[in-house]
Amino acid sequence: MKIALIGQDIPTLLPGLLTDLLFAGQAEADLTAEEKNPAMTALLQGYGDAVRKKAGAGGSWTVSADREAALDGADCVIYAGDCQPGSRFRMDREALSGEGEDNPGLTDQARVNGGLGGLMHTLRAGEEALRLCDAMDSACPEALVINLGQPAARITGVFLRRGYRCFGLGRTPMKGASGVDTYLKRMKIPPERGRVTVAGLPGFAFLLRIADGDLDRTEKLKRAARNGELGALSRRWLDWWDALPAGDVTDLAEFLPAEPDYIPEERPEFGETVEKRKERILYMNTVREQGAESREGAMAQLLLLSKVPPIRPMRLALALLRKEDAEIEAVARKNGGNLPALPPEAVIEAKLTLKNGEEIPQRLSLPPALAEILREVDAVNRLAARAAFGDREALREVVETDPAMEGLDRLYCMDVADALIRLHADVLPRFRDGE
Repeated sequence: MKIALIGQDIPTLLPGLLTDLLFAGQAEADLTAEEKNPAMTALLQGYGDAVRKKAGAGGSWTVSADREAALDGADCVIYAGDCQPGSRFRMDREALSGEGEDNPGLTDQARVNGGLGGLMHTLRAGEEALRLCDAMDSACPEALVINLGQPAARITGVFLRRGYRCFGLGRTPMKGASGVDTYLKRMKIPPERGRVTVAGLPGFAFLLRIADGDLDRTEKLKRAARNGELGALSRRWLDWWDALPAGDVTDLAEFLPAEPDYIPEERPEFGETVEKRKERILYMNTVREQGAESREGAMAQLLLLSKVPPIRPMRLALALLRKEDAEIEAVARKNGGNLPALPPEAVIEAKLTLKNGEEIPQRLSLPPALAEILREVDAVNRLAARAAFGDREALREVVETDPAMEGLDRLYCMDVADALIRLHADVLPRFRDGE
């Protein structure tokens, strides 16, 4: 079994990936990673070697600047890439900004996943994903893809459209101010007794049911929301769609028209801050130099693991590759029959139930109003994924139908989209011949 790790966020995820592979998963695999920076290559190689030594694992660990070598013969590719997300977002925001309070421009469209900003992000990140697909076509054409690239629904859709079997993991609806863990605490339900049903789209998921064992507590939580105890957005969406948001409400709001009580983040985080990166490198160096079995190395490894994001891509990969039984929350994939109210080709997010590595569809019912908005947002997500291939008709349809641009002059938005494409022409080669 060979697993390839590709993308600039892999170093951040590596402590969790190795732990889930070697300790929790007790798997012997040939693990490879792409890393272009020579100094970082040596660090990751030494760090991984130290962790593997402690685990007493078979298989191999190779860090290389050669993408084709890293991918060659891979059974699975875990992808955590993007296209200069922080600097490119700032370019979008500056271009969309007006000239003061009297002329704010389209600043509220400077978003990460939805609206005009999300469309530009999709085109840029989609180009990176397509470049990876080009390499995979010759190096590992049958590989499973675990996508961590954002926007999760759309980049997962890019891989699916290229013909790869792909599952995605995004910002989990299980955590955050409106996450499942917060709802359980509010209802004083111990996690081990909590029974929840969460479903929707990646970044746009909803809590359909919450129970304490066999005791359904959904209506009690909805009463709290209607009383304004869970915030204005949660109360409004519950009135509209008869469901509560799951995850960070600002993530969900990105896919909707501008609202007075929603202000997009001016400086959203993309990956590590400089300070966190320095800290991670220090801890990895300690493990590499002192060994994972030493007191200093063990402490550094614990600190690294404490900062790993909550998503578990290696666990998902192993369950699929080893054809295991598993239940994994909040997995993005093609709908099939999980949400019958949505098209089979929709890219949804819901619990993934596996039996011998094969999915058992959940067939969840949705409130009719919620199903309607999910169909609208999913259609735009899949159009945006199509647009990433250089499809200008799909691009135009996104601008014409995206709920996030409701109330705006769509023709003007199309002109702005074209201007933004020209701004990022150096990383969007598929659109250079269209001007």
